[in-house]
Amino acid sequence: MDTIFLDADRRIGGPYTLGAGLLAHLVPPALERWPDLVTAHDIEIRAAAPGLHDAVPARRRSLADSLPREQRVLVPGARRTLRLANGIAEFVRDHLSRTGPLTVTVTGLGEADQTDAELVTVLRRRIDPGLLIIEEGPSAPGGGPFQTDFDRYRDEGFHHALTEAGLEALRGRAYEDDAEGWQRLLLRVAASLEAIEREEEARELYDRARRRSTHPRYRATAAYATAMILVRHHDHARRDPEEALAWINEAITITSLMPDRRERAFHLGFDLNGKALVEVRRGRPEAAMELVRQAIELAETDLAGEHPIHRLVLYANRGQLLAMSGRKQEALADYTRAIETDPGYPDYYLDRGNLLQELGRTEEALADYEAVMRLSPPFPEAYYNRSEIRYAAGDLEGARADLDYTLELDPEFARAYVNRSGLRVAAGDHAAARRDVERGLALTPADPHLLCVLGQVELAGHRHAEALAAFDRALELHPDLAAAWAGRGELAYERGDHEGSLAAFDRALKLEETPELLFNRSMVHRAAGRAAEARRDLLRAAELAPGDPDVAAALSAL
Repeated sequence: MDTIFLDADRRIGGPYTLGAGLLAHLVPPALERWPDLVTAHDIEIRAAAPGLHDAVPARRRSLADSLPREQRVLVPGARRTLRLANGIAEFVRDHLSRTGPLTVTVTGLGEADQTDAELVTVLRRRIDPGLLIIEEGPSAPGGGPFQTDFDRYRDEGFHHALTEAGLEALRGRAYEDDAEGWQRLLLRVAASLEAIEREEEARELYDRARRRSTHPRYRATAAYATAMILVRHHDHARRDPEEALAWINEAITITSLMPDRRERAFHLGFDLNGKALVEVRRGRPEAAMELVRQAIELAETDLAGEHPIHRLVLYANRGQLLAMSGRKQEALADYTRAIETDPGYPDYYLDRGNLLQELGRTEEALADYEAVMRLSPPFPEAYYNRSEIRYAAGDLEGARADLDYTLELDPEFARAYVNRSGLRVAAGDHAAARRDVERGLALTPADPHLLCVLGQVELAGHRHAEALAAFDRALELHPDLAAAWAGRGELAYERGDHEGSLAAFDRALKLEETPELLFNRSMVHRAAGRAAEARRDLLRAAELAPGDPDVAAALSAL
């Protein structure tokens, strides 16, 4: 087994100090022998190892790559580094499966940037220790200046690094004679603090900016950002749409007065779009729609030939509002316009795919999800969404494979535990279903769908009291959850309570008419001696699921 020695101390190379060292060892020989393996992971390799840019050209590109930095208004979220880490892990795994096992002895792991700490976790979780062993060596005495490539940190979404290095710079004297540079850095640092859910610290920085500066543009940006904290705070109890309205109006007042037509159109459009989110949170979707319309009009009138990403974001946001209002065909057109503006940006394919799925256009939805898979490092949501299409088509094996991969990429993807545990219950693997339920509930203890599956697991084990408690708790949280009412119907039937069972199935069927629920209620009617009612339910089930052998057999038995 080969052994290499790497240092992870972020003070040496900033984000991905370790990742860049590992890739520098593996990529050059891979380029010689398996260049397709490298190009398949161009985004993650280039993000983690800037020194390999000349050797690894960008194969997957988005519109932002060709624009000036001031027009790149879409900053990656904090979860992007997990996608990068998974892509790097798959490159390392596939490389070592061809060359043989490797031991990496790492010093300075305690001083690693969040990107490397996350990468080590993913490598250890996803690569067999027979292929890769990561050993922690002793840390050398630290010290010295942090890496400060703020443009790279912002563009790649390295928010922990930007906040650490940025706060350090703001405490120092480097910007003592550069008021504009200080303001620009402060706003970047505050935005990164928001991204990693440190909103209170971000707001302190915005307040600090207000105390120091009278520059209209920066004060407007700080007002806008404060409003966004108040409507997007990760702790919903800390959200305050009414205070947010006051702040966003402050921003709009300032940007409306900007003398330069193009600068005004861009910043005012940004603020109107922000106010649209505030109005959504206030329960006023039509007011939000009008604000986005105004922002689009400004962009199309005064920003011709500039800021294409700003415009595509506006169209995508209007698409979201149209979808919320039930105007799905119009929403689809807006999402398509956004995608056609930047076919290399993956996120809006997800949104359009979800809408296509709602419209029953599953083949097109599948194509959109698979476009995300091609354009992005491993994106858990795309595989989760594809699993739902496969499940609906009866491809249970494919659905299960997608859910397995979703959870391999992100073990904290709670919704995937809901669906996989349900598949495992249907397959009779109740022990594995219980494990999934327990993992999911550890992440989201008040998830009614997981509680419903827990009830099914308990019911399968004939633990009736525990099953009832789970179904009842699910219904406390979600009174209109048809699956929980159906579960209570099954439980009552097992206990011989036919009237209670029928009442529960009646409630479930009012919420959601499915062949399965009709079939189950027919069995209860039959057990209660109500042959006519049982036949009626089976005939309706046959209409909804023609050719179902269980329904046909039950009808012939009556």
